[in-house]
Amino acid sequence: MSKSNTLENAVLLLLFNATAIADLARDAAVPVTTLTVSLHTADPGEAGTMATSEATYTSYARQTAARTSAGWTVTANSVSPVAAITFPEATGGSETITHFGVGTGVTNNLMYSGTVTPNIVVTTGVQPVLKTTSTITED
Repeated sequence: MSKSNTLENAVLLLLFNATAIADLARDAAVPVTTLTVSLHTADPGEAGTMATSEATYTSYARQTAARTSAGWTVTANSVSPVAAITFPEATGGSETITHFGVGTGVTNNLMYSGTVTPNIVVTTGVQPVLKTTSTITED
């Protein structure tokens, strides 16, 4: 059994823009106002957390984006950042970023992950940027 396209889009709007699903779901009285974005060197998978295969280059830090339509674009069962998400410039280490994750930031709770295309090869002096073309699709 699968969800309808309408529900798939509504779920993404609820999670990424805090938009209620009429007669079905609403946000908490005090909702999370930002979502945390992480970079990964492999797919963290459905059983993973935000820490699973997370980037470790020197100076790496997770970034946040507003949990509103100003932070995320939701359309046609797909979500992407409204603006590029820039991570700290590497001051040491090297690795290849293949995936990104989105979670609440409260814990290592990973809600979704997606691929980074093209992959980002991080070495000293490289500043990874997650572009607005990076998407997560609700299946």
